[in-house]
Amino acid sequence: MQSGSDKLLPFEPVAVGRVFHLPQTGGLRHRRGVARGLGTSLKQASASGGYGVVRTVGVEEELLLVDARKGEPLALSAAVLARADGRGRDGPAFEAELHRQQLEFATTPQAAMDALADEIVRSRSEVAQRAAESGAAVAALATSPLPVAPSICAGERYRWLEGEFGLTAQEQLTCGCHVHVAVESDDEGVGVLDRARPWLSVLLALSANSPFWQGNDSSYNSYRSRVWNRWPSAGPVEVFGSAERYHTQVRDLLATQVLLDEGMVYFDARLSHRYPTVELRVADVCLDPADTVLLACLARGLVETAARQWRVGEPPARFGAGILRLADWQAARWGLEGLLLHPRTMRPRPAPEVVGALLEHVREALTDYGDLDRAEEALRSLSARGTGARTQRELLRRTGSLRAMVGECVRLSRG
Repeated sequence: MQSGSDKLLPFEPVAVGRVFHLPQTGGLRHRRGVARGLGTSLKQASASGGYGVVRTVGVEEELLLVDARKGEPLALSAAVLARADGRGRDGPAFEAELHRQQLEFATTPQAAMDALADEIVRSRSEVAQRAAESGAAVAALATSPLPVAPSICAGERYRWLEGEFGLTAQEQLTCGCHVHVAVESDDEGVGVLDRARPWLSVLLALSANSPFWQGNDSSYNSYRSRVWNRWPSAGPVEVFGSAERYHTQVRDLLATQVLLDEGMVYFDARLSHRYPTVELRVADVCLDPADTVLLACLARGLVETAARQWRVGEPPARFGAGILRLADWQAARWGLEGLLLHPRTMRPRPAPEVVGALLEHVREALTDYGDLDRAEEALRSLSARGTGARTQRELLRRTGSLRAMVGECVRLSRG
């Protein structure tokens, strides 16, 4: 969700202790307060045989609509969505985005990564089918490699953004991947946000999938993140310390009247104002759907680890937002190809070492969920083939054409 309200995850959450059962129902009418105050101390056995919190996870992905032969973005989102008919009651929800050359789907919340993986592949396939019926193809690319003059969707909200933010909104044809993970309360959620902050740049590096901008190599691995951070509320934030301080800052931001509403609070990670989740928003959309599942797996591990730290009173690292902004920049520039800022020291270290540190940081949580083997294997695969940015550059060298490269990315996006 790159530009609009907090519109994802079409479900009504029902909390039982720290286990969130999230029925697969359609519509976005359900409010965040539904799940509050219903908790007990109930726990559920984990896959490893121990006990732990079961946190559901949901993903939204933004995808480019392109001409399969020419590789150029096509302004056909309305036609594709008309064929998809919104969905949401018995599967993923498909929605428009800021520009007519892109659309978004949101999965239903899942407790098991196998189920989430199946739904992501199935959703991409369904979007591709509907796009083909409208004369387009779907590419999981975080920016368009070819030159494009984006056209903003109709609608009062989008037109307000265009009028208020001018070129920033007009050029904002970017596709991200956002991961929602269930939390018990706003207090727990802010405790998670405070303690996850230093690690978010590693997720950006792992997802990097936008080396090209308007027909040129940007020299970045995630140029999308640089374009995205033109929004005045985007990027890393300081430690909040409490849910009250979080909500006070959000109210203060809205009181400036620079932002239209709470949906424009574009922090790298935030509380959802509709659902009992934290939303990690830092990643590019991934070319390979297996990398999306890896992101979801690590994101849930990161949320669980941070929640455990908060519960026992472990203080968050006090790196300022300025340092974290540099960590984001370093991740965007180099992806997994160079140095990253280590989340524990904010000093440059080789990317494999930093990724290994993230894995160690969340190892206990991944083990409790039965996700450790999956994460380790996915990281080995990603290390061997490289991120989407590396794949795009290799395809360009092999084909000699951005158009042909986009065509190959259409194929790879299916998984």
